[in-house]
Order: sequence, then C-alpha cells, then structure tokens
Amino acid sequence: MSKRKKLTFEGEERTVSWDAGLCIHAAECVRDRSDLFVYGRKPWGQPDLVDAGTVDAVVARCPSGALVARDTDGRVQGDTPPGNTVTVCPDGPLYFEGQLEVDGADRDMEGVRFRAALCRCGASKNKPFCDNSHKQSGFDDSGAVGQEGPGLESEGGPLKVGRAPNGPLLIGGNLSIRAASGQVRWKGTKVALCRCGHSQNKPFCDGAHRDANFEAE
Repeated sequence: MSKRKKLTFEGEERTVSWDAGLCIHAAECVRDRSDLFVYGRKPWGQPDLVDAGTVDAVVARCPSGALVARDTDGRVQGDTPPGNTVTVCPDGPLYFEGQLEVDGADRDMEGVRFRAALCRCGASKNKPFCDNSHKQSGFDDSGAVGQEGPGLESEGGPLKVGRAPNGPLLIGGNLSIRAASGQVRWKGTKVALCRCGHSQNKPFCDGAHRDANFEAE
C-alpha cells in the first residue's frame, strides 16, 4: 500500500490521529455539534476544546477507522463493540464494526481494529478498503439483504476478514449483517461477501467475479 497522508492533533488529555488513506469523508466528525472538528478551521481538529469523553465518542462514530484517539500514555481509546456487524451501505461500501482482523490492514491502522469501510463495488484503488470509487463507477445497489443465515449461539469475539484472490471477502467469526434499512437480516459464523460488484445476490458472493474477470489480491 502506498504511503498515506496522516495528521495528528495533540491535546492535553487526548491526541487524535487522522489517516487520509482510510477516510471516505462520511462527515460524522465534522457534522458533530461539538468543537472537536470544524471544517475549514486550521487546525480542523482541536481536542482541547472538548472533554475527553466527547473526543472518544466522536472518534467512535468514524465508520472507516480513519480516526484514532489516544490518551496521555499513548493507549488507543474506545471500547470494542459488543458484537460484530456489517452494515450494507446503499450504493456504497460494507461498514464493519467489531473485533476486526482485516487482511490487508497495515499494523499502524489501529482504527481498523474496530471499524472499517470495505469496498464492494470492485473499483477501489485501495482494496480491500473503500476509496469512494463507487461514486464514479455508477455502482448501484439498494443495500437489501435477501436471505437469513444459520444464526448465532453467541455474540462478539474476533472476526477474521480475509480475501480470496480475485474473489470475495471471506468472513469467519460471529457476525450479524444489517441491511440498509437498519434491520439485522443475517446471522452466522462463515460467509463470502461480494467485492467485485457483479453478484446478483449482493451482499453475498455468487461466483460472478469469475465471469467478470475481477482482479484483486
């Protein structure tokens, strides 16, 4: 992966880092009504203008893992979500949240341990991560989830997100899949999710990557 632009905003109680290579400009940070992040301000991130709890809460709303908050000892802040979920964004990426182990993540992508936005249109230049290429590629999918899984006996635990060469995301671990409507529609421990953009059974893989000659590591 190419070198990514990063910014660090230092404060007395919290230091926040921002990774431009992961950011998809969901705007959860700048639309928050606190003074932590203000678009157009220099610097646009100022942790000392809010309390530590607000910093942690705002950072936790970043769906891509681009934001990370650390305390004065350098420890990453934020609780691991109680369960592993994937939310299917309409016409956009798969939003993962949980105890994540994402194949393709660099060691310094600490935010991706909890949240990640992964490409499902097939056009990202930063696979497996979304880079907003779906907006230019014309990717069109409502975010429906049309089938139910076998269910879960427990929640949480590590979720491994692997990649089949030139094929789907291979998921292993307790997982719930939430449709764009907000409803949890699928639960299980093993699933292959489309990342070529051609499946007729999105978000699940149906083998369409083969006919599409999809290429990805």
